[in-house]
Formats: sequence, C-alpha cells, structure tokens
Amino acid sequence: MTQRLNQRSRQRRLAGPKIAFQENDQARLDRSSQSPPEALGSRFIRQFKKRSNIRAMHEADSTMNKALLAQQIRELGQKLGFATLGIARADPGEASERLRAWVAEGMHGEMDYMARHLELRAHPAQLHPGTLSIISAAVDYLPHTKTADNPEIAAISRYAQGRDYHKLVRNRLQKLADGITQLIGPFGYRVFSDSAPVMEVEFARQAGLGWRGKHTLLLSKEGSWRFLGEIYTDLPLTADQPVESHCGTCSACIAACPTAAIIAPYQVDARRCISYLTIELAGAIPEALRPLIGNRIYGCDDCQLYCPWNRFAQLGDPDFAPRHNLDASRLIELFAWSEAEFETRLAGNPIRRIGHERWLRNIAVALGNGPASGEALDALQARSEHPSALVREHIDWALQQLKTRRAALPSLGPDTTMRR
Repeated sequence: MTQRLNQRSRQRRLAGPKIAFQENDQARLDRSSQSPPEALGSRFIRQFKKRSNIRAMHEADSTMNKALLAQQIRELGQKLGFATLGIARADPGEASERLRAWVAEGMHGEMDYMARHLELRAHPAQLHPGTLSIISAAVDYLPHTKTADNPEIAAISRYAQGRDYHKLVRNRLQKLADGITQLIGPFGYRVFSDSAPVMEVEFARQAGLGWRGKHTLLLSKEGSWRFLGEIYTDLPLTADQPVESHCGTCSACIAACPTAAIIAPYQVDARRCISYLTIELAGAIPEALRPLIGNRIYGCDDCQLYCPWNRFAQLGDPDFAPRHNLDASRLIELFAWSEAEFETRLAGNPIRRIGHERWLRNIAVALGNGPASGEALDALQARSEHPSALVREHIDWALQQLKTRRAALPSLGPDTTMRR
C-alpha cells in the first residue's frame, strides 16, 4: 500500500517558494550545471569547510548555494537509479487536516496506527527533530504489463511480485545521504520508505514529482507505478514547485474500483478497498465484499490499470521483476503451500508480512469466486479442518459458493473424467 494503502492510508497542497536569481547568479548556475558532479562536489566541500560544514549551510543566506546543492542532490539521485527527485518544505499544510477528518470518519478501518501517529505525520520535526526540508524520491517498479484475467490464476498486486521495496528504496536513499555527506560534510537526516508515519504522497506532490490522483495515489505523466521514499533533513533547501494536476474530468479510476472504495474524488474508504481487505485486515473479510474480490489475493491494481496516464508508463527497475512465478501462479498451487514453504519462498517479499493464515484466507475467497471445478473443491476440502478458525470460515464459504454454482449447472451426464 507503497504508495498504496499497503501501502495504505491513501494520502493528500502547499506551494513551495519561488526561487529568485540575479542575472549573474543564474549565469553561474548555468555554467555549474555543465560541470561534472565531481567538480561541483569539490566546490561545495571547499565552500562549506570554510565555515564548519553544515553550520555554514544553516547560517549562509545564499539562494545560490541552496540551488546548487539541490541540483547536486538531483544528479546523485539520478546516478542511483531514482526516476525523479524533488524537495519540499517540512509542512504538509492542509493535507494533515484532511487526514484527521478521514480518520475521524473511521475510514482507516482497523489501521489503528493511522490514528496513533497523526501528530507525527502532521509535524515532521516530531518524527525527526530539526527537520526543515524533505527530499522526496521515486523509483519506477512496473514489472510487466500482464493482467491476471484467468480466474484460476492468482492476481497479486504488481508491486508485490518481486523484491521487498522497503529495504531496496531505503538502501538507495541511504546512499544518497552518504553522497550528500561527501559533498558538504555531516548533516542531520533520516530515511524512510513506507516505513514510518510520513505523508509521502503530499510531500512528493509538493516536491513536484506529480499530482495526487483521484485514487489518492501519486500520479504523473509517466504514470503511477512508482515507489516513494523520503529523506527528512535539517538542511534549509530551496523547495520545488508543485506541478499542475492533469486528471481533469476523468473518473476512470473511480469507475474501475471493484468494491466502490473510491467514494469520491480523492477519498478512499479503506474498509472497502481490496488492498486493505487482503493485507491490513486481520480478521474475517465481510461476506458482502468477498464476491467482489475475484481472484485478487494480495492487493489490487485496478484503479491504476484503468488510469489513462499509465499508458505512458515504462517498465521499471529490474530489481522488482517477478519472483517464484508470482505473476502467473495458479490459485490451487499457492493454496497448497505449507507454512514453511510460504516463509521460505516469500523471504524478501512484502507478502510475507501478512502471514500464512491470511494468505490461505485470501486464496480461499479467490477459489470460491472461481470455476466450480472438482480440483478446486478437492483443494478446499483438503484444508477444511485447518486449525485456524479464520481459515476454516473462509473455506466453508468458498465450498458453499462452488457447490451452489455446481448444482446450478445443467447435467451433462456422468462425469467420467479421472482426477489426478
């Protein structure tokens, strides 16, 4: 919910200050942009060492220095594989009030951490003391363009088919912070990637990485298949300008949501969202929503799949390529995994955090929504005495669904097919 629910709370407008340059400053900046990074880095080191590294940055009221450093940070980010990078002020503005209202209406469901950490989200300096600026970065992850249209194939959200993005994005952000340290000396910072109470979509919006789509995810002209990460820092960097929204009158994502979880533009009721139901919800999935889940066993991409801007998305970082055939596995095969197999095969994958019990719960629902085949019935029956009451409840529901549909089929005479 990365930038998802899972991504997770579906997030949130504050314009950054404009940069004013004198003509001679702009000319120097233009010349500097043509210099190799190493040369610019040496220049910064010389500048800041004269006044004790980072203290000079805090004390110097130089728009020129801030702009050059921001440029260097972008160059470092590009070298590290970030698709785009920008800078925001450490103030989520009105977005924090919208989040409070969303939580007050109970639309966060059982995600209690959303309510517990509201103030940390609203005040970055409480999460990391001294924070003045936020470096927001994005990594493209689109692994392929296939869709799991076959009801016997597991539909797993594309972001979760490969390596766990949390560690990979954080590691890259740490390397970026190390690179900044080489430029200016020690400074205060902390890196995040969907791992702390951070309003990442709002800060990415302020930093000019894109706009907030009506599905609440960050959207840009390059699409929405992107992981976000942040560096909270005590550097007084010049903030970037937000970009204009380009959703217009389009409502494709709203119409595409299988459970009508996007109740209005820019507002998601997590309690109806399939990502919430299959990832965040620990208990039973409401019966009324089970048939709407289809074959989705971990997350849902429909609001992104139907977004016109994603027609321009490019394949992402190969580190997020599918592993263990998670882009084409049969539900029955995944349902047969033991807990040990689940833990081993999904090591280093974000799915592992939901645990084997919820994995079986989700697949049972998907099987109940699929073809009423003898193979599916056998698979469910084989686990009908599972020690978990949660799993048994969903298996019983799935068996009833298949038996009801099977009974409604016209009789074709005796079944002479041998089951293997």
